[in-house]
Amino acid sequence: MQLRFVGCGDAFGSGGRSNTCFHLTGLRTNLLIDCGASSLPALKRLGIACNDIELILITHFHGDHFAGLPFLLLDAQFSRRTQPLVIVGPPGIEARLTQVMEALFEHSSRTPRKFELSVIELAPEQPTRFGAVCVTPFPVVHGNSGGPFLGYRIEAEGKIVAYTADTEWTDSLIPLGRDADLLIAEAYTYDKAVKNHLSLAALEAHLGEIGPKRLVLTHMSDDILGRLDRIGHVAAHDGMSIDL
Repeated sequence: MQLRFVGCGDAFGSGGRSNTCFHLTGLRTNLLIDCGASSLPALKRLGIACNDIELILITHFHGDHFAGLPFLLLDAQFSRRTQPLVIVGPPGIEARLTQVMEALFEHSSRTPRKFELSVIELAPEQPTRFGAVCVTPFPVVHGNSGGPFLGYRIEAEGKIVAYTADTEWTDSLIPLGRDADLLIAEAYTYDKAVKNHLSLAALEAHLGEIGPKRLVLTHMSDDILGRLDRIGHVAAHDGMSIDL
């Protein structure tokens, strides 16, 4: 399997990076993790066939993780997609998707599609299977607006990929990432405490408990981007690929 960082930036495009969007593929796996506002052009820039994506996992409803969906769905409609698409996320996702589609492209949520679209809510800590992929969401902590907030533990083709999403430290990150083949973790700051976000220092304090086989940092602000030469961990960049 392969994980590609389509976008790994924060909400402010720090370092010129695109909004969060990860592409996980394998013999029986083709999914996106989050779909921030800039995702469609980033996917096309990397030559990723959007209409082959079968599943999209949304962590929360902030624009840098969610607002690319209307563009992706309209592109699917106009490019004559026929393959079914499943979008999953926190409770309320179907209503939120309708709202953002109407805000950006009036009447688009009611336009008949040539492909089947399923929008499914996930309950925290309840594993759900989508074909060859098993997804277990974990509650994370990211403020009072734009939620509920979920991180994901994804099991597919004998591998485990875990993603903290945007969150301050919470003990749910331990079972989320425990022994994962790849843990993708927010590292918004180096050691500065910022409410609702994870610092590298807070993450490092618990890495021994999590025990991931590989760690890649994402969603980094300028505070940590300026220190990449001394952090001692792999930092994502747009277009980067990880083979699993």
